[in-house]
Amino acid sequence: MMAAAQDSPLYLGFDFSTQQALGLLLDKAKRAGLDFSRVSALSGSGQQHGSVYWRRGASETLQQLDPEQNLHQLLQDSFSVSDCPVWMDSSSSRQCQDLQAAAGGALRLAEITGSRAYERFTGNQIAKLRQTRPDEYQDSERISLVSSFAASLFRGGYAAIDYSDGSGMNLLDIRTRNWSEICLEATAPHLDRLLGAPLPSTSILGPVSSYFVHRYGFSESCRVVAFTGDNPASLAGMRLQQGDIAVSLGTSDTVFLWIQQPCPALEGHIFCNPVDWQAFMALLCFKNGSLTRERIRNKCAGGSWEHFSVALRETPLGNNGNIGFYFDTLEITPPAIGVHLFNQDDNKVSSLSPQVEVRALVEGQFLSRRLHAERLGYSIIPGTRVLATGGASSNKEILQVLSDVFNAPVYTIDLSNSACLGSAYRALHGLVAESGVSFFDVLKRAPEPQLVATPHPTAQEVQRSRTVISGGVHGSDEASGSSSQHSPGRNKLSHGLASPHHLSSGGQVGKVGHFSQSVPPTTTVSPTWPQQAIWGNEEGPRAHCCSHPAAEVQNQVDTQRKHHTAG
Repeated sequence: MMAAAQDSPLYLGFDFSTQQALGLLLDKAKRAGLDFSRVSALSGSGQQHGSVYWRRGASETLQQLDPEQNLHQLLQDSFSVSDCPVWMDSSSSRQCQDLQAAAGGALRLAEITGSRAYERFTGNQIAKLRQTRPDEYQDSERISLVSSFAASLFRGGYAAIDYSDGSGMNLLDIRTRNWSEICLEATAPHLDRLLGAPLPSTSILGPVSSYFVHRYGFSESCRVVAFTGDNPASLAGMRLQQGDIAVSLGTSDTVFLWIQQPCPALEGHIFCNPVDWQAFMALLCFKNGSLTRERIRNKCAGGSWEHFSVALRETPLGNNGNIGFYFDTLEITPPAIGVHLFNQDDNKVSSLSPQVEVRALVEGQFLSRRLHAERLGYSIIPGTRVLATGGASSNKEILQVLSDVFNAPVYTIDLSNSACLGSAYRALHGLVAESGVSFFDVLKRAPEPQLVATPHPTAQEVQRSRTVISGGVHGSDEASGSSSQHSPGRNKLSHGLASPHHLSSGGQVGKVGHFSQSVPPTTTVSPTWPQQAIWGNEEGPRAHCCSHPAAEVQNQVDTQRKHHTAG
């Protein structure tokens, strides 16, 4: 443990994007020597779209928590729904159709809420629960997101839903930043009473609950800053700025964007920005990421990443016009399936040579990422940076292709817990946000990303001439396989449930939905600025703590492709 100056304030961030026990986490941090009295502010993030239903009378329980008992004991009777829906649940297709019809169509709904109707989005799950489990719904006095649920624990009272996480519900008007009356009425009567009024993501909710003061030694002056979703918190952790784009190269590839003028579409999501209330962020998810790259590595490079890299080095930028789009599993952005290869004459082919196929894969993936980003309002401006994270970000040749396709420099950032770190950053910023101090002024001393690739001088010219996938395709039989890909039966396969007790339990967590988690958090600590302390593991919530000098507290591919100008 590296000791920080004893008088340096600490800013604590939590990540509740997985399920575990908060009490265990705090106990672990305390045993590791964390002096909670030094924590000036805390914030956190929660798995997006999940909802928690508080039983009538739960507000009084929250206000009278006994510090001699753990949260599981105190709150076990506080929830009207014991198996709350989470993001894996895709059983609300009928409710999605109803919502889109009420809003005037899928695109109109996207224009209002930032996204077309998605089964996993909270509003559609609320509508389904009200229709199928009316007694439990009627016994609810408040509905929280996972993020605002966790914040409620720390506040000792119901915490508001923040604008950014609220954007993932199909309920919030992202421009007025109020609940959409059209969407509320289509979802449930008087739903606004159960949700409460949304607040800016930088809001100070108030002081920490006396429960945490007496049980863990927090200072009574410690402030709780609004919690948000894990994806918005990751944007904060990566410190994206206007014009930046972050590409997380993992099992699934995720693209984060900071945008000023959003263009909501039928694919992807627009959220309110978590660190600048006047801006927006966009999120695109691509299911076929690293597993597809690994399959082509095994097929074309003998299972060797080094040979994979050689293939990228020895093939030219633009691949002489050869390109491929790989959807090994049903893709999210766009909803396509199958492998689609095209040669330099723009004809569909069944195969390419091994080296050419390697580049066809990587360029095709990144061209798709850029196209869909631009459809949501992203544009390259002077100073644009591409921030790369995830496992494939260690491959220099892959990053060079990324740089060439986006015609922008690529930087890497060493972040294994970006949502957690982003929450600590937001706690720090929240104390001064109301005075007009920007998020970036507060964090100007934080570690900078490392430059790893710059675009080839001919990249812009080559990419301008490329023929790429049309991102606005819908209903292509060849691309999507058969209509059964979208049948109700598929929706029945994904029904994810979680209990609100998992976040507040002081004991072991068992099998929930697709998760089996019973491992208590582990600890690594180095709480000095710019180093940060991390408690937790990949199966449980994490806490991130940073110290800071007090003076600086401040988503069917179309077989008919069209030309896309990537300028």
